[in-house]
Amino acid sequence: MGIAVVGNGMDSLSERASMMREALQKSQTITDNVVSILGSFDSRLSALETAMRPTQIRTNAIRKAHENIDKTLKSAEVILAQFDLSRQAENKILKGPHEDLEGYLGAIDQLRNTIRFFSSNKNFRNCDAMVNQANTLLVKAISKLEDEFKRRLTSYSKPIEPDRLFDGLPNALRPSSESPGNQGDTSGRGISQNHSEHQNIELETAVYTPPTLIPPRIMPLLHDLAQQMVRAGNQQQLLRIYKETRSSVLEESLHKLGVEKLSKEDVQKMQWEVLEAKIGNWIHFMRIAVKLLFAGERKVCDQMFEGFDSLSDQCFAEVTASSVSVLLSFGEAIARSKRSPEKLFVLLDMYEIMRELHSEIETIFKGKACSEIMESAFGLTKRLAQTAQETFGDFEEAVEKDATKTAVLDGTVHPLTSYVINYVKFLFDYQSTLKQLFQEFENADGMGNQLASVTTRIMQALQTNLDGKSKQYKDPSLTHLFLMNNIHYMVRSVRRSEAKDLLGDDWVQRHRRIVQQHANQYKRNAWQKILQCLSIQGLTSSGGGSAIGGDGGNSSGVSRALVKDRFKVFNMQFEDLHQRQSQWTVPDTELRESLRLAVAEVLLPAYRSFLKRFGPLVENGKNPQKYVKYTAEDLDRMLGEFFEGKNLSEPRR
Repeated sequence: MGIAVVGNGMDSLSERASMMREALQKSQTITDNVVSILGSFDSRLSALETAMRPTQIRTNAIRKAHENIDKTLKSAEVILAQFDLSRQAENKILKGPHEDLEGYLGAIDQLRNTIRFFSSNKNFRNCDAMVNQANTLLVKAISKLEDEFKRRLTSYSKPIEPDRLFDGLPNALRPSSESPGNQGDTSGRGISQNHSEHQNIELETAVYTPPTLIPPRIMPLLHDLAQQMVRAGNQQQLLRIYKETRSSVLEESLHKLGVEKLSKEDVQKMQWEVLEAKIGNWIHFMRIAVKLLFAGERKVCDQMFEGFDSLSDQCFAEVTASSVSVLLSFGEAIARSKRSPEKLFVLLDMYEIMRELHSEIETIFKGKACSEIMESAFGLTKRLAQTAQETFGDFEEAVEKDATKTAVLDGTVHPLTSYVINYVKFLFDYQSTLKQLFQEFENADGMGNQLASVTTRIMQALQTNLDGKSKQYKDPSLTHLFLMNNIHYMVRSVRRSEAKDLLGDDWVQRHRRIVQQHANQYKRNAWQKILQCLSIQGLTSSGGGSAIGGDGGNSSGVSRALVKDRFKVFNMQFEDLHQRQSQWTVPDTELRESLRLAVAEVLLPAYRSFLKRFGPLVENGKNPQKYVKYTAEDLDRMLGEFFEGKNLSEPRR
């Protein structure tokens, strides 16, 4: 049974295998048939493609022809549009820029576009002719543009009136209403005028408001005109027009302000008072020119030539060159003129203003084109510093060697002394300026010591000169009075000024002792001889006929004749001293009173003692008033008339 089952199973498998074989055979047959059919399709398609190829070629040719036609039509439209735009631009250019400047500028831009278009499309027929025509028209357009630029620039370029400039100054520098003719003479000052460093610091930090030189609404148009000229390569014409127009306006503005063109010869011929006033004005003009006019001109250049920095710098340099030259040439003439002591302070003032303007000059005159102007300005600063320093040395030497024969008959303070002391006082008003000046040539670390050294040398030179002048007096007492007065004046002036801080207390104390020494020498020389008249020495007589004894007390053994002679000589000498020394002068009240008191403290007690001791000898004789002419009170009153600088014609008090 088991074998039967196995047999059945094998039969079933055999049947299935047979069926699969038949199916595969059928599938192969179908595949072969399909391949055969597809092969026949391929042959037919190849034949069809071969048949269709001429048609496809014609179709592609037609399509490309249409595309070329479209391109040609579009190109023609572009060319026609360019011709149309070119005609429109030509019409606007032929009308000129006066009526519609913006439209005119737009037409120039269109011409440039037309030239670029035809230059880059050389395959078009007549493109060269079109480019030439457009270039010719562009040249005419730019020429008209130049005329328009000049017309508009000239129209809006007017000299600035002084009042408008003064409005831009700080209040401290504006001319006062009391002096309408004084156009800013706020800095010119002689040795007797005040110089405030505090004021200078305020001026350096003050706000200056440059004037509007060209209306802001016009600037964009002028900028566009300038830009078109630069793009056309007409930079030199632009520079020429701008220079010719603006430089003359700038010069006229300065002329209205009062700036003069002076040569070195003109300066040398001027009287000092006139020159000093002009220097003061020059200082003010420099401030106005740099901080207002040149600053305003730089702003105009920067706005008009925005985007063309080198052109802006060049235009500014050429416009300002002449005006700067006029201003600096005056400064150069002063710096190179013959040195004299009175010029030192105006030289310092001029140096001061150049230092004050240093940063503005660097900012305004920037760029390579302005370098020569800037170097000239800084060169003047250096030259002023050098001349001022040389004048220092000249002054010290001049003080020591001053040989003026100005007679100070009354022994008062010599004009040279007051001049030198005022000079020294003013040096301390310029301390910060002097520090900068010393920095120009030397290490500034010792600036304080330098100024102290200069001051000490000047004071010593003065003393040396005064010693020489004192020898002109024949009376030694007047010699010492003269030196006492002058050195006391020096000491008092130093104590009341900043010079004390530099010279020091030692200098003051040492010279006070010198004053006292001269006062003592005066007393010794003036009063020693008259005091000998009041001495007991030489009054004792060996003879008895003319002597009084007994009731004579302390006068026992003293000759009446000798006593009379002593009183007579005393009276003569005192009257002579009174007559001469009441004409002498001690100008300082305190010193005068102390000197009188010092004389009185020696003279009056001696006179009272002599009068008390020997007066009775004379009073008991004939005509006592002939010999005892004065009481001690009379002498004291007359001493009060000493050193008053009286004239002989003045009545005695």
